[in-house]
Amino acid sequence: MIEPERSTKFGLLTAVLLIVVASGCAEERDRENLVVTGSTTVLPAVERCAEVFNQVQDEIGVQVSSGGSGRGIQDVASGLADIGMASREVKESEISQFGDRFTEHLIGYDAIAVVVSREIYDAGVRDLSSEEVSEIYSGKIKSWRDLGGPEVMILPVARVPGSGTGDTFNEMIMGSTRAETEGVEVNAMENAEIKTLIVQSDKAIGYLGIGYARTGNLGAVALDGVSPTEENIKNQTYKLSRPLYLYTWDGTSEEEAEFINFVIGPEGQRIMEEEGFFSAAAPGPDGRG
Repeated sequence: MIEPERSTKFGLLTAVLLIVVASGCAEERDRENLVVTGSTTVLPAVERCAEVFNQVQDEIGVQVSSGGSGRGIQDVASGLADIGMASREVKESEISQFGDRFTEHLIGYDAIAVVVSREIYDAGVRDLSSEEVSEIYSGKIKSWRDLGGPEVMILPVARVPGSGTGDTFNEMIMGSTRAETEGVEVNAMENAEIKTLIVQSDKAIGYLGIGYARTGNLGAVALDGVSPTEENIKNQTYKLSRPLYLYTWDGTSEEEAEFINFVIGPEGQRIMEEEGFFSAAAPGPDGRG
């Protein structure tokens, strides 16, 4: 049997605990949650931005997941996400399907690097024309010998359908997002997978986000004589340059704007650059933002 004094103390402790728990639940209910989905290219940077953003304030919680640019655009239009990540602009077909109520937010610059196995790069294949790359992926050019390299067959690697990176490459190099790429022997889900395939091969060619091309045993080639440098990417003289976006639907709510402003602010832009992208600032006279 609990003694009266102990019973009173026990009751007070229980009441305090209930108040704390109730307060915590109320805070959870009051916290606005934002769902962000989309581009696997943009994912690492936006995910890091969300982690920091969630730590520096407690009114908005941001949850980030991938799925590709197409998914991000579809999710934000259908209400499954508050913000969609995309490594390309919204397509006309998507506007026709969902409506023209997308709001576009530029958060940085990226480029698709055309990369080859280190053995091929060291053998002298360091500059390819758009036509040559197109003919590799269409299956017309099959040997590196035809491009000044060693006498070995080419192993073309590409992204699976629905990828923003793959769509941009196909549109800019192959002429259409639905172009036939009969020369492709291997399809990969993500940039990291393509990089692994090329590093492990001695005869491969592939394309991936510029941040993935800066390290590892591979070589980024010039395209039509233009290398994927920061200046060439931001002024878009490099053919496969691309802006990176966050999309909202039917305007931008106060909570959405707060997170997006964090991403395009000093801390967010520092994270973007650490993840291998270039800031959203326009290039200055020296070619830097």
